[in-house]
Amino acid sequence: MTALLQHSGYEEETLHRVAEKLPCRDVQAGMLLSVMGEPEQYSYPSIFIYGHRASGKSHVIHTLLKELELPHATVSCVECVSVALLFEQALLSLFGCDAASLLPRSPSLSDFVRIYRQQCSQSPAKQTRYIVMEKAELLRDMDANLLPALLRLQELVEDNVTVILLSEIVWDKFRPNTGSFEPLLLHFPDYSKGELQQILSQDSHPSYSAELYSSYINILLGVFYSVCRDLRELRHLAALNFSKFCEPLEDGKVKESDTHKLWRNIEPHLKKAMQTVYLREVSSVQWEQLQQMEEKETGAMRGLSAHAHVELPYYSKFLLIAAYLASYNPARTDKRFFLKHHGKIRKTNFLKKHEKTSNHLLGPKPFPLDRLLAIFYSVVDSRVAPTASIFSQISSLVTLQLLTQVGHDDQLDAPKYKCAISLDFIRAISRTVNFDIVKYLYDFL
Repeated sequence: MTALLQHSGYEEETLHRVAEKLPCRDVQAGMLLSVMGEPEQYSYPSIFIYGHRASGKSHVIHTLLKELELPHATVSCVECVSVALLFEQALLSLFGCDAASLLPRSPSLSDFVRIYRQQCSQSPAKQTRYIVMEKAELLRDMDANLLPALLRLQELVEDNVTVILLSEIVWDKFRPNTGSFEPLLLHFPDYSKGELQQILSQDSHPSYSAELYSSYINILLGVFYSVCRDLRELRHLAALNFSKFCEPLEDGKVKESDTHKLWRNIEPHLKKAMQTVYLREVSSVQWEQLQQMEEKETGAMRGLSAHAHVELPYYSKFLLIAAYLASYNPARTDKRFFLKHHGKIRKTNFLKKHEKTSNHLLGPKPFPLDRLLAIFYSVVDSRVAPTASIFSQISSLVTLQLLTQVGHDDQLDAPKYKCAISLDFIRAISRTVNFDIVKYLYDFL
């Protein structure tokens, strides 16, 4: 692994220490080192690193910059909600408080460039300076000239500086219509199953042997790898369920070498844990308490009874809730339920002769796709981008016969759907995501 990290500009011992901290990412680290060159050399003006969540992008670049003691600034585009905060964080990390204080209250890009060039004239760069932009996709929502300027910042400030953009999306979705300097692209692929096994096995428990923990990780990946490749999520699941795996060992019922019995004990527990992958609906302590309550067969778990029968992704549940509301609420009542400033509207103002009968007695009514998505984005408790994943989950709900598509597949207009579930079913689904659906139903006003 250290062979790929050999570089004439750094000591071999330092590179060996870096390689030990970057398991299964030696190829990407070696490519970055070759691009960065020696500390005194000019590096490429901008580097774009992309890959899925938890693929090691931030870990690799920060380990290299920290262990090689290179001057750098780390800017989180999530925390820096304005351009002023972004400029301030970059100047503060590279030049100190005095440089950051020179920025005006509402700085422009020219102010940042001017102050940066002043600081460079006072303290010229002996080594390449690096500015790391995390969650760089948020830069697209800022000023239109910001991203093109960052890509060629080296030219603007006439300094040995490299901007590194970290993102989960590809460069094609960044490229401005007006054109810009093309950064150097570097892709971080997902970890393979063997690589996840190697990384997770390093977190062995001190009370048990490394071989036992490695076999536990192998069992865990056998269950979860087909649905989850996220290293952080798998690490959380491994820590959460290890105590259950070790219960027969603590009771003295089996030995560490009896992997088959340990597997039979943990298998049903892991299958139930699959229902909470990515969701974090309950904390780790609450999850253990719920499992203990379930084992005692008490009635306290009735509110989560839908978990034992329906395994749906988090956003699919909200899509199903939105579909139910669209089927049983008149379309013109959407403003009353989903707009904050809708004014005072009484139910009697909506009533017509043919609407005196309950909508639940008349049955579900068809609704267009755009109305479903509009209600979905109103009821979901977080900002969700309209990605292909959302549309694929709608198709999955149709396949599961929870939604029914109305009309023919070859129709020219937008597809229409009906919700095909009962009130009790949707109330059980709503409880799992802490959503009171009764408050949003027109029949229960």
